[in-house]
Amino acid sequence: MKKLTPRVLPKRNELHRSSVSNEGLVHGDIDEDTQVLEQKLRAELQNSSDVCFRRFGVERGRTLLIVYIDGLVDTELLDKTLLMPLSMRWMNHPDAHIDKTLVDVVTEKIVPIARIKNVTTVRDIVDGLLEASVAVIAHGTKAALLAELKNWPERAIQESVSEPSIRGPREAFNESLRTSIAMVRKRIKSTNLKVESVSIGQVSQTDVALVYLEGTVNPTVLEELRSRLSRIRLDAVLETQYIEEFIEDSPNSPYPQVQNTERPDVVVAALLEGKIAILVDGTPNVLIVPMTFWTGFQAPDDYYERPIYMTAVRWVRFVMLNISIFLTPLYVALTSYHPQMLPTNLLITFAAARSGSPFPVAIEAFAMEFVFEGLREAGVRLPKAVGSAVSIVGGLVVGQAAVEAGLVSAPTVIMVATSGIASFTIPRYNFGFSYRLLRFFVLLLSAVVGLYGLTISFIVILIHQVNLESFGVPYMSPIAPRNLKQLRDILTRVSRKGLSDRPQSHVDQQNSGRQHSSRLSRS
Repeated sequence: MKKLTPRVLPKRNELHRSSVSNEGLVHGDIDEDTQVLEQKLRAELQNSSDVCFRRFGVERGRTLLIVYIDGLVDTELLDKTLLMPLSMRWMNHPDAHIDKTLVDVVTEKIVPIARIKNVTTVRDIVDGLLEASVAVIAHGTKAALLAELKNWPERAIQESVSEPSIRGPREAFNESLRTSIAMVRKRIKSTNLKVESVSIGQVSQTDVALVYLEGTVNPTVLEELRSRLSRIRLDAVLETQYIEEFIEDSPNSPYPQVQNTERPDVVVAALLEGKIAILVDGTPNVLIVPMTFWTGFQAPDDYYERPIYMTAVRWVRFVMLNISIFLTPLYVALTSYHPQMLPTNLLITFAAARSGSPFPVAIEAFAMEFVFEGLREAGVRLPKAVGSAVSIVGGLVVGQAAVEAGLVSAPTVIMVATSGIASFTIPRYNFGFSYRLLRFFVLLLSAVVGLYGLTISFIVILIHQVNLESFGVPYMSPIAPRNLKQLRDILTRVSRKGLSDRPQSHVDQQNSGRQHSSRLSRS
């Protein structure tokens, strides 16, 4: 495996910092602290009207300053768990006059909130407010308390849309990072499951988590991932694809080198193989590295059914994958340059069908492929109720009308439709997209030089696949380089008794064995 240079990943909030200085908070004077905070927050938030300052004054001159951002904080919970206990009990607490930090008194005796911390700088307060915490400053104390009372809008856990399951778990990740991590921990109850947090995005400060199994993950791959993440410079990270472009070995390749999924069971299976999951707050899609070619056409359901069934299905997928990219180019090459290779009866049928067509077969194929891709895209973008009808009915209507009008021959429509249907058997959408693009490349060479062009395109694609890597792991492993033991579970679905070893290139070699664990993301 290619040697990778490790680099330590910065801790959370050290990648990008905003312009607020790290000056000390307080002075213990509530008026002065209020003025400082208001100036800093207004400078940062441009006089945002949703920043709330609330002061409480009680007997003996004791005052509290509450600062929060409306909409990010659960105000009902704020009233019940923070304001009411503080106003009723802390103001008259016997320790209130002692030179104690507010958090000491609160955590010991008053406020029933799990996530609270003590801070002493304006910088920390601003960070806390933007992360949906409530800042509490007490007159006479030189520290502030940050209480987490988030009220993020959150979608309920639902079934995966992009990776539907026939048999197996139905739940999928949602946009909440904590919920997603909890769904992984629910399935792996081990102290070896580690979660590293980092914040990426100069403006968005998006929370990103690296999840892996200590003792199983390859340390070199883990250090390389940390290094690549530390070099990301962006204003905002709104989806995992923002990160994917920066960590891929070959971003210009049509093949994805980072797997993405929204299913917790797929992530857990990948972690058990020694891979690393990258979870991003605000998106249900999770990245998994490293990725190999064989991961792309294996579905999560492969390890929920009997081995003999899924072996047959895998061969169907593999054959259909090749049909999706080579069938139409082969038809163009044979009918345009090598008709002598076709059986006589088939050649006569093709010739009769094309007798009234005004365009060369290559132009017909390109036009129909383009129209088919347009219909597919329309079906994806339109509302679900009409999207499928447009893609299917639209294809039938357009194809039939084109044949009846004499613009396109019937065999061309059949070849293009068969190739399009074959591409739907590829389980992973982004992996299938690569073959949709490569089909035009193969079709172009076949239209120019016939079978020679088809052969050249096949060789070029194969060379590209063999030279690709994902975090130092060969993209075509375990076929190139060959590993006979791991090769058993590529085109066949091995029983769990035969899954005794993890992929050698993914894991720490001191822990390459397994206890017959389920593998949904085999590569």
